[in-house]
Amino acid sequence: MSKVEKFEDLFCWQKARELVNQVYEITDSGKFSKDYDLRSQIRRASISIMSNIAEGFSRYHKKEFIRFLDIAQSSGSEVKSQLYIAADLEYIEKDKATDLFNLIKEVRKTTLGLLKYLDRNVNHVKEPDSIYSGEGVKSISIPDKHINTK
Repeated sequence: MSKVEKFEDLFCWQKARELVNQVYEITDSGKFSKDYDLRSQIRRASISIMSNIAEGFSRYHKKEFIRFLDIAQSSGSEVKSQLYIAADLEYIEKDKATDLFNLIKEVRKTTLGLLKYLDRNVNHVKEPDSIYSGEGVKSISIPDKHINTK
C-alpha cells in the first residue's frame, strides 16, 4: 500500500495519457483528419478520460473520486464506439484499430480496478479533517498495483 500524492502516479491516468497521444496521432492524417466532427469528438472523449481521473483525484471526498473514475471509464466506451466508426469508414487500418481497442480495454480495466477498490474501501479511507480547510485531499492510500511511479 502506497500513498499517492499526485494523479500522475496513477497507472490508469498514465494509460489514458498514452491513449490520448495515440488518438491525436491517428486523427492527424489521412481521411480522419478531414472528418472534423468525428476527429473532434474522439479527441474530446479521450481527453475526458485522463481529465476526469485527474479531476476526481483532486476532489475533496473519495466518493467524488469514485464518481469521476466512473465517468472516465464510461468515456473509454465512447472512444471505443467512435473507433468502430473510424474503422468502418476505413480511416484507420485494422491493426491500428486492434491496438487501440486493446489500449482502451487496458485503460478501462485499470480505471475500473481503482474505482472498485475505492468503492469497497471508501468507508475505511480517512477523509481530511476539515471540510473548510480548502486544501482538498493531500494524498490517498492505494494498492501498489494501481501506481506506476516510473
